[in-house]
Amino acid sequence: MLRYVIRRLVLWVPTVLLVLLGVYALAFYGAGDPIKLIFLRAPGDVAYNPARIEAIREAAGLNQPFLVQFGNYVLNLVQGNFGNSLVSGRSVWRMISAAAPVSAQLGLLAILLTAVVAIPLGVLAALKQNTALDYAILGSALFLWAIPAYVAGPLLMVLLIVLLPDITVPYGWGGLFDVRIILPLLVLAFQPIALIIRQTRAAVIEVMTEDYVRTARAKGVPELAVALRHILRPVLTPVVTQLGLIMITIVNGAIFVELVFGLPGLGRLTVSALLNNDYPVILAITLIGSFLVMASNLLVDVVYPLLDPRATDARATK
Repeated sequence: MLRYVIRRLVLWVPTVLLVLLGVYALAFYGAGDPIKLIFLRAPGDVAYNPARIEAIREAAGLNQPFLVQFGNYVLNLVQGNFGNSLVSGRSVWRMISAAAPVSAQLGLLAILLTAVVAIPLGVLAALKQNTALDYAILGSALFLWAIPAYVAGPLLMVLLIVLLPDITVPYGWGGLFDVRIILPLLVLAFQPIALIIRQTRAAVIEVMTEDYVRTARAKGVPELAVALRHILRPVLTPVVTQLGLIMITIVNGAIFVELVFGLPGLGRLTVSALLNNDYPVILAITLIGSFLVMASNLLVDVVYPLLDPRATDARATK
């Protein structure tokens, strides 16, 4: 297992480089010169001073060839330097450090809420298969899956204000124990909960046909004990794998959720950087997002053999 983890960590390096190369190429060849775009939004006649624009481009190293710029950026990353914002001049690392804890807390809490709510509901729906309760749980999951975050957020906020006009608008960030986090947390967890409910239900139905489950029931083992001892553990294997993949959904959903509810996280910072063509910030957030996805997949690969020991040998040989 240790050899497998080390091998995966080594493979991260070319993967991250490819991601950075692709994003850097899109920024270099796609949207245009960031300095010119920034100055075009400035008031007055600042945008019509080519000499000043060229001086700023030279100071930022943006007048060099693509491969030279990319090589310098990677070299700075190795030294722990993410550069400075082209708009504010602030350190990109400080901007990321201020926003990342908000997104991290919200994302981890959304995953925890998804696991606590969706897994029991999925098991219950499977045990009550083809009953009214099963149809209600599965129908609710399909309904939640059909509502994207950028629709659910504003809609729930409007409904809350209409139904409770005297309540404070849930806008801003006050920490995990602030009531304002409830609404963005629900919006962020809607689609993951729906996905895990369906995944858990399908896995439980498949496991219920196994011989050892029928044997346990034939011996008179209570249904709750059968579910906890014989069904839940093999079911958690594909569910945990799916929870790792859900990280991508949460990262994407956080962009809309943080923008709608005024949360000072990485999602809101991403939108601001994209609107202002702040390439150093965009590259840093892309790098962090790539690490999050790869780290979640690695964590799933580590937990997987703990749930299914048969997978240990297969993964050790890879």
